[in-house]
Amino acid sequence: MTLLDTSISLSFVLGISFLAYVAVIVRNYLRARSRPPGDPEAFDWHFFIPCRDEEAVIGTTLDYLGEYFPEATVWVVDDHSTDGTADLVRARERAGRPVHLVSRRLPEARTGKGDALNAAYQALNAGLWLDTDPDRVIVCVLDADGRPSPNTFEVCAGDAYFGDPRIGGVQVEVRMSNRDVARPLPDRGRIRNRCARLLARLQDLEFRGPISAMQITRRHTGTVNVGGNGQLTRLSALDSVGLDDQRPWGKALLEDFELGLRLMLAGWRNGYTTDAWVDQEALWSVRQLLTQRVRWAQGSMQCARYMRPIWGSREFTTLGFLEVLYFMAQPWLQLIGLVAYLVPILAFSYNAVTYPRFTLDFLQHGGAPLLLIYLLIGVGEFAIWGPLYRRRCEPGLSLGAALGYGLALALYAAATYVVAVRAFWRLLRRRDSWHKTARTAQPAPFDPIDPIDRFDQSATVGGFSS
Repeated sequence: MTLLDTSISLSFVLGISFLAYVAVIVRNYLRARSRPPGDPEAFDWHFFIPCRDEEAVIGTTLDYLGEYFPEATVWVVDDHSTDGTADLVRARERAGRPVHLVSRRLPEARTGKGDALNAAYQALNAGLWLDTDPDRVIVCVLDADGRPSPNTFEVCAGDAYFGDPRIGGVQVEVRMSNRDVARPLPDRGRIRNRCARLLARLQDLEFRGPISAMQITRRHTGTVNVGGNGQLTRLSALDSVGLDDQRPWGKALLEDFELGLRLMLAGWRNGYTTDAWVDQEALWSVRQLLTQRVRWAQGSMQCARYMRPIWGSREFTTLGFLEVLYFMAQPWLQLIGLVAYLVPILAFSYNAVTYPRFTLDFLQHGGAPLLLIYLLIGVGEFAIWGPLYRRRCEPGLSLGAALGYGLALALYAAATYVVAVRAFWRLLRRRDSWHKTARTAQPAPFDPIDPIDRFDQSATVGGFSS
């Protein structure tokens, strides 16, 4: 069998497998229903916010939390900021708010989000009363610009979530707060602004469409995982995986996914809900988006070392193991798929130029319908999410716009192949530095009691967002 034959066969197998997976998650996505809320007063709530040079947004974030979650204590980790981040936090401490600053300085600082969260965890444990029940203490991780929905505590206190003592963590849906911004780049032209708006909308579609569908499906396999923004975890669950060194979060670049795996290996189950959500700002730059996704892909590759203990764990069913295996294999499958898809395309292009009559004869005798079906399947697996997104999330969108977003998602997804190559290259070179995502928001004037109606809802994704 030639390389071309192998590539065509492999691409066909990969395409059919992915199509079957999409069919399963779409079915569960459409059948998902809301769960009853619970009593948030049954729990003690804490926010962890890791920060590095976040003066553009941290003040308004703290004011938002003070307005909608006055019962919660906020722990802000200043990871050696060089701007006014710490001053804004201290001002709110002096104002008597339940806000605590956890300072990290070099050389211990700036070693990753996991280390910053571990510092907050250690500070929280040091500040709790000895008789505190860790089962009733809930930690919510936010990015510096995160805006959890006001009903987050009620939803997560429900019997399907922390009301169930088996639940160790809950992830709420992630939404893009700037998905409807008309002119995201005021100093740029019309085309750049259209591209930026489309990029923001596609990120919202991605999180509220396929990513949400995957998490909903994981409810059935017992493998729901937690994210880096809007991640809520029971303190006793964190204690169970960080008992030896007081470090429940690991060193992987995808520290949130790593934590979820560690919780499941320890016997906990995680929940996922779309009844509550966290708003964050989408990235308007393709370069920043690719940098972020390379970090995610490399972090997933780093977590491959957990496959052996998962294989031998009784906490994972066979179906659960297969789901985790499929997810963690995605960057590696993309590397394989790049070859499997690229070789037939290059071969067809070469034949079309070198042997045009042969190529025309192939198309006229069954080749054209075959290529059309192949294209429809490949694009349709992604394009379907546009109408689904309109149905479940954004009914105000026109059908034409939804179809357009779905088609654009297919091109958006193609970038993951470039991401996988770059992540693999970084892994080979043992480069695991954390690239801070640049902000587009401008720092607000220093004001220790900035009123709630002056919230800046256009702050961009934080440097620690996952």
